[in-house]
Amino acid sequence: MPDHRTDSPDNAQDLLNTLGRLVDQAVERIKLQRARVELAMALQRHLLPQELPQLPGLRIAARYAPSQDGLDVGGDWYDAFLMTDGSVGIAIGDVQGHDMEAVAFMGQVRTSLRALARTATDPGEVLSHANDLLLSMGFGLFATCCFLRFDPSSGDLVLSRAGHLPLVWAGADGRSSITLDHGGPPLGILPGERYPVTRRRLTEPGSLVLFTDGVVEGPCYPMEEGLSEVARLVRAGYDTNPDDLAAAVIKVADLTGHSDDAAVLVARYDGIPGRQDW
Repeated sequence: MPDHRTDSPDNAQDLLNTLGRLVDQAVERIKLQRARVELAMALQRHLLPQELPQLPGLRIAARYAPSQDGLDVGGDWYDAFLMTDGSVGIAIGDVQGHDMEAVAFMGQVRTSLRALARTATDPGEVLSHANDLLLSMGFGLFATCCFLRFDPSSGDLVLSRAGHLPLVWAGADGRSSITLDHGGPPLGILPGERYPVTRRRLTEPGSLVLFTDGVVEGPCYPMEEGLSEVARLVRAGYDTNPDDLAAAVIKVADLTGHSDDAAVLVARYDGIPGRQDW
């Protein structure tokens, strides 16, 4: 006759006890990871600027959307500050990784750019020095970045990119531009890199928009489509409040199909009447 075996009550209880311990351990690991994420997000909020400079003829606004993955944290960031020559330094970037190390590195990148911009006003020179400085710290991470210097009194714009996305401009004359200028590699990869500089003069009223890849690119959303959608929004809203335009642009991230974090910075310029636009 077939041998029908049943576990004894003791064996069944041992199994339940083992499963209970495994569940408790899993729950503790989830709680620990959530605590780490909450700490990283709190640190990230602290590292992002609480206020952005506002100058005659120039208003700046920004938006940041955290990762939609509750157990993840991103390294996107933005910044804007007054430089020693009276112009405004504007930066945006994305750090490799999605953990505490990435957030800490993001803080180092932002702090380094601010410090170096006090001794050099050329964006390409600032990025070159920042690249070597970050490599010397030995983080083993890299970051993309777009850094520009803008003088609202003259309309002079000087920008340099380190592996980062182009920015978008749209003005009152109906024209818009995705600045496909030459850039260099991300910060923190190779020592001694030099970063090309692009110079423009803005004279018409308009909006300058910087963003990270979480806004325009994802598994089901090619970057070209994302850039086109941002350009459309900027053309339509170049003369709106910069805070409203930043809020509209960051919503493009909902179309990308991934849960990465995203950042947008908008500079609304009143323009210089009577001069030829770029």
